[in-house]
Amino acid sequence: MRKATAAVIGLCSIAAAAVASAQSPAGAASCTGCHPASARVSSPVPRLAGHDRAAIVKAMQDFRSGQRAGTVMDRIAKGFTDDEIQAIAAWYAGQK
Repeated sequence: MRKATAAVIGLCSIAAAAVASAQSPAGAASCTGCHPASARVSSPVPRLAGHDRAAIVKAMQDFRSGQRAGTVMDRIAKGFTDDEIQAIAAWYAGQK
């Protein structure tokens, strides 16, 4: 039963990511590869939906500049412009 429940939750996360990517700014869909779309998914990687816009921007800028260490985020953040970071942060901040 647990495997079935986990499978359903996983499929819901995939579906949510697909819907989000269709409506989100360029680059935001790549975040759902690590950051869970659903609050019901347990992950050490924080869910971005509903986070403070300024906090997301600061984290991305800190990853990009090397001021904040990350396993992959420091490399991922380098691929985004300031405008893209602002758009992604605003979009995630507006999600619930």
